[in-house]
Amino acid sequence: MDFSSIETWGYLAIAFFSFGGSMLIVATAGVFAYLGHINLTYALLVAAIFNFLGDNFLFYLGRYNKKEINKYLQKHKRKLAFTRLLMRKYGILAIFIQKFIYGVKTLIPIVMALGKYDFKKFVFYNFFASILFVLSIGLAAYYSSDAIISIFNYLKTKPYLAPLFLIIIGALIWKYLKKVENK
Repeated sequence: MDFSSIETWGYLAIAFFSFGGSMLIVATAGVFAYLGHINLTYALLVAAIFNFLGDNFLFYLGRYNKKEINKYLQKHKRKLAFTRLLMRKYGILAIFIQKFIYGVKTLIPIVMALGKYDFKKFVFYNFFASILFVLSIGLAAYYSSDAIISIFNYLKTKPYLAPLFLIIIGALIWKYLKKVENK
């Protein structure tokens, strides 16, 4: 067994980063599955399970560790206000929406727990939200792998463009998040 290969460590990495809600690892799993390094079904299954467990863990932390959580939340009052608005406006759909919004995905389960939301309902909706999140990101990456690979191959030939490319992508994401936050 080769302990330095994607096949060996790939599923463990998917589990670890999916527990934290990483969109990037799910997309990467889709591309690696396209390349034949891992099995798409197993990768998405592992990602969905650990994404589900990660949000349930956050809910549990919010419910039973309020003092420690409140210290953290004091530093993020603006995100907290946005999270509460999101929950008020969309209700149950906030569980689904939060999976796709960086910076909020950690707060929704915690805020729901602090707000005495029913744990069984949260688990039920989180189950389907995790599946939807993983399937949409993972399959989108899988089916657009040719384009993703061609971008990386182009950047390999002109490595000086890679930082510029990353800065542009980062700026677009930052601009989008600021626009959403200001709404």
